[in-house]
Amino acid sequence: MTVSLDMYMTAGTGILALFLGVFFTRAIPLLKRFCIPAPVSGGLAVSLLTLALHGLFGMDFHFDGTIKDIAMMLFFTSVGFQSDLRVLKEGGRPLLVMILLVAVLIALQNGLAVGIAKTMGLDPLLGMAAGSIPMSGGHGTAGGFSPVLEQMGLHGAASITMAAATFGLVAGSLIGGPLGEFLIRRRHLATATEHGDAITGIEGSEAAEEKRREHANSDEKVYRRSLQAACQMLLTMALGMGLSRLLSLTGITFPTYFGALIMAAIIRNLSAPAEKKGKNWLALDRIVSIGNICLSVFLGTAMATLKLWELSGLVLPLVVILLAQALLIFLFAGFVAFPALGKDYDAAVLVSGLCGFGLGATPNAMANMSAVCYKYHYAVKPFLIVPIIGAMFVDIINTGVITLFLNLL
Repeated sequence: MTVSLDMYMTAGTGILALFLGVFFTRAIPLLKRFCIPAPVSGGLAVSLLTLALHGLFGMDFHFDGTIKDIAMMLFFTSVGFQSDLRVLKEGGRPLLVMILLVAVLIALQNGLAVGIAKTMGLDPLLGMAAGSIPMSGGHGTAGGFSPVLEQMGLHGAASITMAAATFGLVAGSLIGGPLGEFLIRRRHLATATEHGDAITGIEGSEAAEEKRREHANSDEKVYRRSLQAACQMLLTMALGMGLSRLLSLTGITFPTYFGALIMAAIIRNLSAPAEKKGKNWLALDRIVSIGNICLSVFLGTAMATLKLWELSGLVLPLVVILLAQALLIFLFAGFVAFPALGKDYDAAVLVSGLCGFGLGATPNAMANMSAVCYKYHYAVKPFLIVPIIGAMFVDIINTGVITLFLNLL
């Protein structure tokens, strides 16, 4: 029996997951303490419910991801608007270090997976199916490379890579926040703040208490500012899609949100001279708020619509490899990346993001960092660095490393 949910019902499921996560975060102190994003905890609860229905009654679920994809595009558009090159120049070294760390992590993921597969007397292609293809690559790269693995002789490559990517999405969301919070607390890098709302998101200019009070006002000025922000984001998305089509002519595959992110960054930096003169025609405060909402909607929907029963078909060797991958990124992030990035607050936030896209996807990285920052305070550089790496470098580095490994096998 297949239950099909259209885009409205799918979006409603994601919102239900979000509200459920907010309730969990308020009711279970451990979730807030370890910076588990509300959309993740609520989404997992809903996906566990669908898993139970699938197991008990054989129900399969088909979700329409249209609104989820729109929310993702709006979120990354808001990230682009926050990409002030004046700030990014100051974060040059951490950006280069993160790129190097990502390259090393991807190589380690493949080396570990292939090594375990060979040790257990299995086809090394099985290791590749649980390496950086689904880990750093996520579902998109898994879908792209599974036909290649099938052609090379790995039967059922699509199911294996997709199941592994699902595992990574969950693991990355559960490891990143707690690890970042642990590093901050252990080294006394920041002091936790108290917020009444359990929904975490990028705070940006809203981090200051006076900004929170200002944004709480509900009057005509705020309405117009919000309308201005929404229109600016939608127009930028339209221009960004045109840019994405031009970029596709290069033959290089970019994430769907890349064009919108870059276009928003261009518009933000072209408006910098006007900002210096006090002409703030970009409604950045409201753009940040809309981006926060869209991140929560996207992640809640993404986690709620996971088909966890895909993991039930994993054979024992694959489970061993995936658990080893989770251990690898925990150790790599905590003992290699954190010291390399400077052992400060920004480094701890970046580490939580590294766990997100190292096992899942860039939105998971952003949600992990948002959860940490909401508990403590906003960090500018991580929210500029991680989207750029996730959009521009991860897929390019990953594709190159995967191709190298496949040719060596």
